[in-house]
Amino acid sequence: MCDKHAAMPPQEAQTSRRRRIWELGHTCHCPLVGVSLPLATLRKLVGKVTAGKVIADDYEIHVGAVSECGTRNRLSEALQKELERRYATIIARFRAARTAEAVAELWQAAVAGGDVAGAFWAGLTHPRCVPELEERMCRDLHMIQHQAGACARADINRFNAVVEENGQLARELAKVQQRSAAVQIERTAEQERHASALMQLRAQLVSRDSTIDALRQELEQLRNTVPDLPARERLMQRLEQSDERERLLREQVAELRRELGQAQAQAPVRDEEPPRPEPVEHVIRMPIRLAERSILCVGGRSGNVASYRTLIERAGAQFAHHDGGLEDNAGKLEASLAAADLVICQTGCISHSAYWRVKDFCKRTGKRCVFIDNPSISSLQRGLEELAP
Repeated sequence: MCDKHAAMPPQEAQTSRRRRIWELGHTCHCPLVGVSLPLATLRKLVGKVTAGKVIADDYEIHVGAVSECGTRNRLSEALQKELERRYATIIARFRAARTAEAVAELWQAAVAGGDVAGAFWAGLTHPRCVPELEERMCRDLHMIQHQAGACARADINRFNAVVEENGQLARELAKVQQRSAAVQIERTAEQERHASALMQLRAQLVSRDSTIDALRQELEQLRNTVPDLPARERLMQRLEQSDERERLLREQVAELRRELGQAQAQAPVRDEEPPRPEPVEHVIRMPIRLAERSILCVGGRSGNVASYRTLIERAGAQFAHHDGGLEDNAGKLEASLAAADLVICQTGCISHSAYWRVKDFCKRTGKRCVFIDNPSISSLQRGLEELAP
């Protein structure tokens, strides 16, 4: 081979015609056919040339095509035409090279870029491709094929690992989907139960409202059929107040009887006449000036109301009385408290409700109020002395 190339003329004297595939060295045909022509294209060309269906396998087709490239024949011409058509753009790029060094640079750029199929054909057939460059290109392509095979094996291993991982993920996804479907079914059932319960509650609510409306209508009809119902209700309230007053009076009588029994047990036996209640004139111990004042007396004994009035009016004040909710309407207590200047509350003869209402009203408004435990005239006198300026 060295003698053959040594006899070749310099590059300047070489022809500008590109070599044909049958003009290349035999060592170039195998990598050229294997790299630059896809198997499907090669099988199609072989079938077209042989005018029949190719039943040989890929290896047999490759070996046959390589052997046919050594001479000019129908198959080698078909391969030449296909390679020229397929890599016309790359051939045009290589045509600009005027020296073997320029062709080598284009080949190295193609190797670095990873696209060597077209560059291999364009470089081998270039008029400036010397034997040294042809050998270097074959060696480079040989190593690229080894690397491609290693990469392909690595890719296959990675592909198999990915397939295995994908299968595992698919199985896990199927399990998750099953659990999700079960949860969705359970949630749907729960929503249906809640919807059913909600419908039942709404039905109960509608039924309750209907019952309330019916009862209201029935109550209105009963009120219309019973004559003097408001008057009877007022009488019932007064009866309840009378019962409460009687209970308080009984408790007061019982307390007085106990006090009287204790006093009689402690006092010496005398034949003197028991003391009589002092009149109002003897109760007042000092002058009290409450002129132009309105005094409200809340509670007390009903038999002492006249004495209360006399005592307060002698002090120059105006007298007002409220029994503390026993017989008088408890709703009038607020108005009486608002109209009074001073308040005396006899806690011994008053309902609990009236007591708290008097205390709360005076606390809120800042109105002066005296609370006395004993409903006697003397206790009232002491209350007036506390109210006097």
